[in-house]
Amino acid sequence: MSGDGTVGKAMDVLDQVASFGRPVRFATLLSVSPYPKATLYRFLQTLTRQRLLEYDPDQQTYAVGLRLVRLAHAAWSQSSLAPLARDHLDRLSAQIGLTVHLAQLDNGQVLYVDKRNAAQPVDMFSQAGKVGPAYCTGVGKAMLAFLQEDEQARLLTQQSYHAFTAHTLATPAALKAELDAIAARGHAYDREEHEPGIICIAVPILTDTGRVLGGLSITGATQMTEMAALEALVPQLKATARDIADDGAAWRFPGQEPLQQTGT
Repeated sequence: MSGDGTVGKAMDVLDQVASFGRPVRFATLLSVSPYPKATLYRFLQTLTRQRLLEYDPDQQTYAVGLRLVRLAHAAWSQSSLAPLARDHLDRLSAQIGLTVHLAQLDNGQVLYVDKRNAAQPVDMFSQAGKVGPAYCTGVGKAMLAFLQEDEQARLLTQQSYHAFTAHTLATPAALKAELDAIAARGHAYDREEHEPGIICIAVPILTDTGRVLGGLSITGATQMTEMAALEALVPQLKATARDIADDGAAWRFPGQEPLQQTGT
């Protein structure tokens, strides 16, 4: 439950409606809501009047509203790496023919902001706009590993540590040991830790001062490739991450002053 007053509570309700991924009835929302019936109804009415939710009187369901599409587009263009990374992702995808993901951390989770499908696409969880766990995805671990120590410690407490597969690192101690290894070698692996049959390599996108801007990964299916083949692509992956970071050096990321260009 949010500690940010009325606005925070309304956002909790909005997030909850969106989490269903489909139109949802009031009774269903109430069954999982931390708020009393009258409070939940009041927030739903306010969000509907603000066009952040849409109400279908025939089906008696709530769904996310079209106003969010406009806001999401503005956020994508102003607050994500996706626009400036687009050409770099296109080039890397064309070179390797495998799935490429671009992601950023959002409150301790992975937000996929762009994706290029493989020449032979494989069905997997990740899609642009989806949120996934950081502790058991390659791109999530790559970003976590390069955070400042206090920020990393804080975000480790926010992970669910659900064991999605037999390979999931499902304890804080196991994850911390893995993050230390990632920081030492410079890249991360997903060894079927989130989805069976899906493996990847990943690297962080870092500023010259070491601040984490995002993460980049190459993903494949075990039926089509193996980790050794992905690992051979690490130099290309790191080079693409550096190119994206260079393009972002003078860009104003949310809450940050423009980064100063360096050089002689």
